[in-house]
Amino acid sequence: MKRVAFITLGCKVNQYETNSMIQKFIEKSYEIVEATKKAEIYIVNTCTVTNISDRKSRQMLRRVKEQNPQAVIVACGCYVQVAKNEVEKIEEIDIALGNNEKKEIVEIVEKYKKENRKKNQEKNQIQDVMQQKEYVELGKTTYTEKTRAVIKVQDGCDRFCSYCIIPYARGRVRSRKKENIIAEIEKIAQKGIKEVVITGIHIASYGKDFKEKYQLIDLLEEINQIKGIQRIRLGSLEPLLITEEFVQRLIKIEKICPHFHLSLQSGCDETLKRMNRRYTIQEFKEIVKRLRKAYKEVNLTTDIIVGFPRRKRRRIPRNISIFKRNQIL
Repeated sequence: MKRVAFITLGCKVNQYETNSMIQKFIEKSYEIVEATKKAEIYIVNTCTVTNISDRKSRQMLRRVKEQNPQAVIVACGCYVQVAKNEVEKIEEIDIALGNNEKKEIVEIVEKYKKENRKKNQEKNQIQDVMQQKEYVELGKTTYTEKTRAVIKVQDGCDRFCSYCIIPYARGRVRSRKKENIIAEIEKIAQKGIKEVVITGIHIASYGKDFKEKYQLIDLLEEINQIKGIQRIRLGSLEPLLITEEFVQRLIKIEKICPHFHLSLQSGCDETLKRMNRRYTIQEFKEIVKRLRKAYKEVNLTTDIIVGFPRRKRRRIPRNISIFKRNQIL
């Protein structure tokens, strides 16, 4: 059998998308092997949320090439999406795909092999993700952990926090059709999975791009009605989502696990403003009080960025290499 190995860096969205790509290869009679073993194809699903993520992505690409110099090396995902110029210089890469091209990965790899790696073949096949206006279904199979399933409900982000590259890697908000989400969860419930994790790039924006008014809370209420599902967990949330109306509807969803990850990022209003976060510390405190009042036992977690620069970040053209950009900043 033809053997293919995967390495996934980054968030649960990347894990979900890797699983979809795996299923596409299985459908074409490929054998999936561990990344530490010899394979004919290695696929590295990259991350770019930090400079460390970029470095790990490059390291993994070089590592798998050392395992089998004759293998086809495919780089895909967020680092590839935002660092096209740098990716072009990484000799180990045979094929570079952006986030939109993951859905066609098998066809692209097989075409590449069939054409015998023509020297003049363009390895970069990366569309402008900012032009993507609709959610793209990568596959029909859920990313399933031991006892729960991860459900991706949206892609992209419109917030453009000053420190964050993700909108450029993932594009604008695109919400998945509720019918497809419900059908996927019903399918995994029939297999005995009792817990689902609702994830995405910015799940608080779910439904923002729909013509009809349909938001995350509406989706959660429908998921709550699915037989067999006993627990619903939420991924990282935008604090401003937690309005009084949202909480009053949320507490009626008995399957919701009372664990909320609210990304604070800074405890300083001045810094939050420079970050382009759209709340104040006082507003964040009120949000926390709202949740503690609604739930007797609530678990709250957060993210904090330390060492955020006081000076205003310079605007740097996107076509400048990632290494040059870091030097300028």
